[in-house]
Amino acid sequence: MDSKENKPISRRKLLTCALYGSGGLCVGSLTLFGAPVDVEGIPTVEELEKFDWGFLVDTTRCIGCGSCVRACKLENNVPDEYYRTWVERYEIDEDENVHVDSPKGALESFKEDAVQDHETVKAFFVPKICNHCRNSACTQVCPVGASYHSPDGVVLVDKEHCVGCGYCVQACPYGTRYINHERGVADKCTLCYHRIHKGMETACVEACPREARLFGNLKDPQSRIRKVLEQRRYSLLKPEMGTNPKCYYIGLDMEVK
Repeated sequence: MDSKENKPISRRKLLTCALYGSGGLCVGSLTLFGAPVDVEGIPTVEELEKFDWGFLVDTTRCIGCGSCVRACKLENNVPDEYYRTWVERYEIDEDENVHVDSPKGALESFKEDAVQDHETVKAFFVPKICNHCRNSACTQVCPVGASYHSPDGVVLVDKEHCVGCGYCVQACPYGTRYINHERGVADKCTLCYHRIHKGMETACVEACPREARLFGNLKDPQSRIRKVLEQRRYSLLKPEMGTNPKCYYIGLDMEVK
């Protein structure tokens, strides 16, 4: 999972990956597409709880190319006007004014400077994604329990039960949710569950040419993400909200909100 290549993982690791959520398996009730599960090797809740998936972004490596956004759009069939992940550009001019933009979520990269009438003295890019918070506001406000935490620490949406009320969209302090009007349900980043259970990286991690994104198991002391977090200084977005987010940032400037 933490390797840089899409190598097949061992059977043991594969069986402990999530095989539910958007893919149709609900581990809590042990049903698959509405029918009882009777398949050898399906992981138990206890096995899944050995994992706690987290995400890390190194802003010092991001070049704003938009490869991650394009990969996510293609992989997850995200509607044109919405984004499961996007990249923001921060430009600070000579008067210390901060200019932030993200044209089309950086889908087409950044073709020109946003600041035209002032000299830019500092500029950097900040990729954003669902923070899969431990104390997520979205799951707390959902009136039907359609937004929930998986046993391995991913915030997901049960599209069969979501009523499209939009409460979770309003509650998310990071702006990472939207209503898919074609289906009438809430949607968001799933950390590419359909890829995880095949032993693959998330689409955005795989697509990044600068390795600015990292995904892995926070409960594994030997995982790459744990080692990086232990060695580098990192920050969180809006820690004052008390959501306990699991998207960690390296090199995050004070201007980023």
